[in-house]
Amino acid sequence: MEPYIDAHCHVWTPDLAHYPLAHGFAKSDMSPASFTAEELLAACRPAGVGRVNLIQMSYYEFDNRYMLDMIKQYPDRFVGTAIVDPLAADSAAAMRRLFAGGVRAFRIQPQYSKLPPARWLEPEGYRAMFALASETRAALSCLIDPSGFPEVDRMCTRYPRAPVIIDHLGRIGVDGTLRDADVDALCALARHENVHVKVGAFYALGKKTPPYHDLLPLIKRVVKAFTPQRCLWESDSPFQVVNHKYADSLALIRDWDGLTPEDRDWLLFRSAQETLFRPLAI
Repeated sequence: MEPYIDAHCHVWTPDLAHYPLAHGFAKSDMSPASFTAEELLAACRPAGVGRVNLIQMSYYEFDNRYMLDMIKQYPDRFVGTAIVDPLAADSAAAMRRLFAGGVRAFRIQPQYSKLPPARWLEPEGYRAMFALASETRAALSCLIDPSGFPEVDRMCTRYPRAPVIIDHLGRIGVDGTLRDADVDALCALARHENVHVKVGAFYALGKKTPPYHDLLPLIKRVVKAFTPQRCLWESDSPFQVVNHKYADSLALIRDWDGLTPEDRDWLLFRSAQETLFRPLAI
């Protein structure tokens, strides 16, 4: 099997009869119109990526069935990051029900708590999710920008054993500007030994142009702060491949001269393997 692991990809299907969209979404929102598991594998395998952590797509909101079905169909290729409702009666029970389907992590974000970023982790459901993550070692994957970092710091202080992942380099530079204060705030989270960072979504950060070398100072600081053992490369496909190439994202890390071979292995597969492809304590 191809050696690398992509820690973050989305899949969806135009088959709306079997997999309907969540309330508020329309077929016209799906862009591209299709990115099935098979289309993902066709994109990633030629680049040397054999395994992928699938991220539940927002089009389906809390209905994780398509992702679960793809994990069942390709169990050697995929694990999943599901979404559960933090405002539901028992978010922890919903997490437990998903473990058997190959789910190893859960996406969390202010949108689902319906609170501003300064308070986004206050709902009781998120407290229960952090508690269960501490017990089972399931990861909590945060889709946030720097305004959400203080709440992560608060909850990781309260639940130090909970594995937490910051997606997309904390979306630093999504507006085109890489601010030192934002990088400082992200790197400060490295004091929590179970916080990890996904290094990717390069198409959306900084100059947003391959070969993405303008992002290397940011990446170097993050990797130094967290160590390669807590950094996971991600492409964030299919968005990476809409206007850019899948290989563009991989090449930034694979061809980075500043990495030792061991550090490169951690970034490209070992960190994801240890964080997302390991058995849970259930």
